[in-house]
Amino acid sequence: MVFQKPNPFPAMSIYDNVLAGLRLTGLKVSSDEKDALVESCLIRGGLWHEVKNRLRAPGGGLSGGQQQRLCIARSLAVRPKVLLMDEPCSALDPTSTRVIEETMLELRTQVTIVIVTHNMQQALRVSQQCAFFLAAQGKPGVIIEHGDTNAMFEAPQDQRTSDYVNGRFG
Repeated sequence: MVFQKPNPFPAMSIYDNVLAGLRLTGLKVSSDEKDALVESCLIRGGLWHEVKNRLRAPGGGLSGGQQQRLCIARSLAVRPKVLLMDEPCSALDPTSTRVIEETMLELRTQVTIVIVTHNMQQALRVSQQCAFFLAAQGKPGVIIEHGDTNAMFEAPQDQRTSDYVNGRFG
């Protein structure tokens, strides 16, 4: 899972942040494999070229966008089938958001990504399938509509979906 606010382990190095998930889940990797895994995950997370010469620097010393990509790389190290991203760009500037979105577009061929976002333009840019959830006061959310992202934005079947994706509320 990648959370809304970047959450690298600040006292750990970039290298150790990537490997932290392995220790937490009990997955064993040989010393020889660790270097290759860190490089692979940082490449897939879109961060390798920016940090390859300072892997022993603290992960907390990176910019917000870099920290979020480090968290993506950390998540990838455990080889997930599904990556849940909760508002992964909400705390980031537009440039960092663009880089994260490009990373998501590259990763979606390798892992299923479920992204929670209130940013309709982002949902349109990065998703292939979409679901619109709506909650009422004091009631849990329900799925109003789901399907192909382009279809939901171009011709929503439910008026509430149309109102939301067209900015009439929310």
